[in-house]
Amino acid sequence: VQLQASGGGLVQAGGSLRLSCAASGRPFSSSTIGWFRQAPGKEREFVAQMPWIGGFKKYADSVKGRFTISKDNAKSTVYLQMTSLQPEDTAVYYCAAGPRSTLGVVPEYNYWGQGTQVTVSS
Repeated sequence: VQLQASGGGLVQAGGSLRLSCAASGRPFSSSTIGWFRQAPGKEREFVAQMPWIGGFKKYADSVKGRFTISKDNAKSTVYLQMTSLQPEDTAVYYCAAGPRSTLGVVPEYNYWGQGTQVTVSS
């Protein structure tokens, strides 16, 4: 299983970025793909997730209304569109794959990508 995250960068407060997570190596039809982030000195935290097929999207309260998770089946890629970015969104962002029934907690996710840095300047 490979999850390749990309799209991070430096952006000013109020700006936008779109992260991509390219998935390969196994069928993901019974999986949920999630985005997590980890700021320096802090624990990794849940951002958003969506089942590979059907189901409901889930977001952390801190990003609701600003971030949108979506998927392109043809490209086996999950996206995280981030708007109205704030300095507190600065972190390394990871995509991960877990069971369809996951509640969005780190220990339930089995496969992790390498992370992409997002830095928001004030």
